[in-house]
Amino acid sequence: MPHHPLKRKFFALTASLAALLGTPLHAQDLPQGWEPRSGDGWVDVWLGDINRYGARYREPFVDEMVRYYGAPRELVGELLDRRRWTPGDVYYACALAQVLGRPCRYVVDEWDRDHAEGWGAVAQRLGVKPGSADFHKLKRGFVPTYDRWGRPILIDSELRRDFPNRPFRDVETPAPAKAKDAKGGDKAKLGKGAAGKSPPGKPAAKDKPGKGQGKG
Repeated sequence: MPHHPLKRKFFALTASLAALLGTPLHAQDLPQGWEPRSGDGWVDVWLGDINRYGARYREPFVDEMVRYYGAPRELVGELLDRRRWTPGDVYYACALAQVLGRPCRYVVDEWDRDHAEGWGAVAQRLGVKPGSADFHKLKRGFVPTYDRWGRPILIDSELRRDFPNRPFRDVETPAPAKAKDAKGGDKAKLGKGAAGKSPPGKPAAKDKPGKGQGKG
């Protein structure tokens, strides 16, 4: 079955950044049908990369969530194993919670309550809108996490003031589609995907684990 156009664009953006990073990323590395729909193309691409890192280097990923994002180790394990969340979704829930000053479980519960329109809608419901200071803080947090992992990351133009000496590449954010809300009015959706479904399982790990220095 052919990919939806937005999915093809997402995979193309991922492959483009991978080529610049020198890492072999392929569409099949991501769980089928997985789309974070954060409302920011740069964030979506790097959440996909976090999926790959977290699947191959589980312990450094879990340690990052526990030590730097305040997530209980038991919760991270539960999300990854029993509830089959992807590492990218776990990261974003805990990073969003940190920006809000709330426990990671609070955002997990919000996701469970309603995530039909993806992470962008959940974040806006919690008051973190694209373009806001909190959203910028959320994006900025990717960089020190990647530094601790010893993993390269390309910033976008919004982050150049924070990291002026970093290589950068802008990522186009697809225009939102329109959908009818419960009252019949129009509202913007942040992307298309499997509405109302929990995140699929993490991708299969093919590389041999290292000491947190993911190069794949």
